[in-house]
Amino acid sequence: MADMLEQGAAWLDGMRTKHASRTVTYIRGTDAVELSATLGQTTYEIADEYGVPTPLTDRAWVVIDLMRSEYFDKGTGPTVRKISKLSDVTTKELFALFPKGPAKLAAMVAGIPKPKGCI
Repeated sequence: MADMLEQGAAWLDGMRTKHASRTVTYIRGTDAVELSATLGQTTYEIADEYGVPTPLTDRAWVVIDLMRSEYFDKGTGPTVRKISKLSDVTTKELFALFPKGPAKLAAMVAGIPKPKGCI
């Protein structure tokens, strides 16, 4: 019975991902960017899934908003060095907010692809 429940849960999760995903177009002025979005999954759920400390602090939101803004403006998220330069969040603080790769994790939580140069 337990196997059947696990299989059902896995199937349901796959169907939710398959059918609840769609392309969303963000428009700013005359510029438009298309992103793949999964409906129903919040930033907090994504952060929790990747091991980012929750609840997200104001400092984490500064980084997330910066990631989204840079991606929209330049087509890629900023690197760790650029995040530190563009915001008042230090590199040390970035690693505390987003352990195990701040730029990549911040991008995942922000719902954008990882920045160019991230492994």
